[in-house]
Amino acid sequence: MTIEEIKSHLQNSKTIAFQLPSGDLVPAHFHVTEVGRVTKHFIDCGGKIRHQEVANFQLWEENDYDHRLHPEKLIHIIELSQELLGIGDLEIEVEYQGSTIGKYGLDHDGSQFLLITKMTDCLARENCGVPDSKSLDLSNMVASSSSCSPGSGCC
Repeated sequence: MTIEEIKSHLQNSKTIAFQLPSGDLVPAHFHVTEVGRVTKHFIDCGGKIRHQEVANFQLWEENDYDHRLHPEKLIHIIELSQELLGIGDLEIEVEYQGSTIGKYGLDHDGSQFLLITKMTDCLARENCGVPDSKSLDLSNMVASSSSCSPGSGCC
């Protein structure tokens, strides 16, 4: 989800809720403690220089049970960050601390925001010998004598 997409969802919302991948909700008294622009300039394992930029939202909760962040306040925070930090319409990455700090992608299901699990990946598979899982040729595989075949009764 991008900055402009979250603003659009917030304009049509009365409350804000974030659902974790487990299905649990981030407690309603959360704060958005940071909205930032994060730049990652790195080299991958194949030697290619890469540059990534995301808008980062940090969600935090504490014992302030009376606190509720309203959509119009979050829109104001986002617009202020766009103005002062030059954040354009970047993809959003959300940080939230459960048992450790997690980084999530963001989606919306029509009523609440969904924190989407992010995964690492090899960016230079062609250079470091990691097979593409989609291109494995299974036709050349030979069953060993200890393997189970359909109808053999061993399974």
